[in-house]
Amino acid sequence: MIVGCQTNKYVPERNYLLSKVTIKTDKKIVDRNTLKSYLKQKPNTRIFGFWRFHLGLYNLSGKNKENGWLKRIGEAPVIYDPYLTQKTREEFERFMHSKGYFNAVISDSTMLNSNGKAEVFYYIQANQPYTIRSYQTVIRDDSLRRLLEKPGDLSLIKPKSLFDSDLLGIESQRLLKKIQNEGFYKSTKNIFYYEADSIRKGRGVDLKLVIEKESFGDSADQVQKRNHERYTFRNFYYLNEKDIQNSLFSESGGADTLRNDTLRIGHHFFVSKKIRKLKPDLLMNANHLADKKFYSATLVDRTYNEYFALRLFKLVNIRFVETGLKDAEGYPMLDCYIQLTPSLSQSYSASVEGTNSLGNFGLAGNLGYQHKNLFRGGEIFDLQFLAATQKQSYGVGDSATTFNSVETGVDAKITIPKYIAPFLKTNFFRFSTPQTFFNISYNYQKRPDYTRTIARSTFGYQWKSSEFVTHRINVLDINLVRMFALDSVFLNRIENLYIKSSYIDHSITALNYAYTYSTQTQKKMDYEVFKYDIETAGNVLFLVNQALNRSKYLSEGGTIQQYHLLKTPFAQYLKFEAEYRKAFRDGNYNGLAVRIFGGAAFAYGNSDQIPFERKFFSGGANGIRAWSIRTLGPGSYQSNPNEFPNQSGDIKLEANAEYRFRMIGSLEGALFCDMGNIWSVKDNRPGTEFRPNSLLREIAIGSGAGLRYDFSYVILRLDLGVKMHDPSLTEGARWISPNDYLKKGNINFVFGIGYPF
Repeated sequence: MIVGCQTNKYVPERNYLLSKVTIKTDKKIVDRNTLKSYLKQKPNTRIFGFWRFHLGLYNLSGKNKENGWLKRIGEAPVIYDPYLTQKTREEFERFMHSKGYFNAVISDSTMLNSNGKAEVFYYIQANQPYTIRSYQTVIRDDSLRRLLEKPGDLSLIKPKSLFDSDLLGIESQRLLKKIQNEGFYKSTKNIFYYEADSIRKGRGVDLKLVIEKESFGDSADQVQKRNHERYTFRNFYYLNEKDIQNSLFSESGGADTLRNDTLRIGHHFFVSKKIRKLKPDLLMNANHLADKKFYSATLVDRTYNEYFALRLFKLVNIRFVETGLKDAEGYPMLDCYIQLTPSLSQSYSASVEGTNSLGNFGLAGNLGYQHKNLFRGGEIFDLQFLAATQKQSYGVGDSATTFNSVETGVDAKITIPKYIAPFLKTNFFRFSTPQTFFNISYNYQKRPDYTRTIARSTFGYQWKSSEFVTHRINVLDINLVRMFALDSVFLNRIENLYIKSSYIDHSITALNYAYTYSTQTQKKMDYEVFKYDIETAGNVLFLVNQALNRSKYLSEGGTIQQYHLLKTPFAQYLKFEAEYRKAFRDGNYNGLAVRIFGGAAFAYGNSDQIPFERKFFSGGANGIRAWSIRTLGPGSYQSNPNEFPNQSGDIKLEANAEYRFRMIGSLEGALFCDMGNIWSVKDNRPGTEFRPNSLLREIAIGSGAGLRYDFSYVILRLDLGVKMHDPSLTEGARWISPNDYLKKGNINFVFGIGYPF
């Protein structure tokens, strides 16, 4: 490591290591982060802004090993090159010109230090920019003029704005997309060009956008101009990967005689036998090109997305062929060939895993089956079986009890790629095909303390209203919990009503809606996610019982009277939660991700408490990582070490920040800070209820470091969280001394899959 700190180890004699690049401008409007992307030579990557970790790895390698392992995973020193400094200055000049600063002056200077390091400084004096004095559009194509001169078309280019060439390109792309979306299939960016006149006095530019007619002709000297034409569709052909265009037609019947095994529905032709294993309606509904009379580039993209979203095809290719024919209105027609390569329709999975929950070890096994085309309509059927056993130990009074628990369960889900309901028309879902899902599950848990069964059934819909927005609504969500054979010792341990309410018979009939805006993809480091979820339960049942004047029953323990459903009290509550996540990327190696979460749930009417399944909890791999899951809060409450670890609450606030950096190959590192807590609304335990005047004093704070290994298909994560502010301690002693950070009880290891947020 000492050798690795010698940053100049591999810098040749009389050369300098590029240590720092500084860019200074006299205009705040010029983004220096954008300018950095034009640097022809950048210093070695720094972690935390100062540590050249990857250069250090490279320097640890031996000089005689030209292709050593450390050199491959490290980063070679960046040797200062005056020529690249000059090229960077030229790039800056071109960039400033593109933004309208034609009189910008760019200079540079270099400081060569005695320690063999070079610092480069760039100075950009922007001066006064050129602005657009006047702007007009000249459309020489009659067909396009009727489209583009419609009122309400807002141009991105405005008089008095900067003469920004990037903006000019964006404007032409916007107009091209508008043209292509109205059927002008053969229109390209070549029909656009700008004329800029800056001869008049001052720093103003008279700008003209010219949109030309379509060029045609066999040779350059025979090129002619004509108005662009709008294209409609004649036929749609659905083929398998191995089918080719010529094989659609029989050899004896001519070019327009289809093969005998082709299925025809209107203008849609289904050719392949593999394709015909799918219901025609499924493929036609996913084909948005047929939604409009004319060709549309946007609908081409949407159709691609729809076919991939079905999860039935590993390859999708859409081609267009001019037929040379015109329809009854005189519009030329296209034939559309949709080439689909089906993926495997059935799969099986099996897994065995070891579990460790708060030191209680166990073994679990899962068996899964999936069918992607159950009824030939693209229905995805998932069936999961679970079997697990666990040996748990926790104290009861002064003694310790060790017992084995057994859990079995089955979960069945079917997702149908269509909207199934008597209300709302299908054209309500204009952006994508909705999904209707049904889910039913049953879980059996047997322990010496109690036996519990949990049955759940859900029915709802999911759809996308835009590229980044997803909606999900559970029209019906029924959860039925039955308790049997409760042990008297266990009942005494959970005598507190707040916990005991989780271990009595209850049912939930909920309606919930979730909205998600997300630009996140599997590998994208820059993304933004906002989502909220609102859920209500028991309102309809409560009103029906009141209307029918039904009798209430005394709840278990004799505390409140409740209406029952299937001889079980049902829950009535309102729950809301919102979350915002954002990730920033800094170079190729470093990134920062932040998260804010807030949620609240309130019981009323037929319930005195929120059901345990719907309560909030904190700690664990995706919460405040310095605490084990369900061991934090509520508020300043300090649980007994022998108490059952099910700490939950009705209100939750969390904030997280994580600095991520690449270390060696696929190994990443992270530093993080988490803060937050949960609180209750109705609880007889001291310090658990939400009180605004003590909110800040009851915020738990933890920090730590972690490792992530990217296996491409999954990311494994190991984090070490350290408590810094523990609200369960007495006031005045909640800030933990750095000398005690690594003591038992103040650290927590968590293992997870994927990033925490």
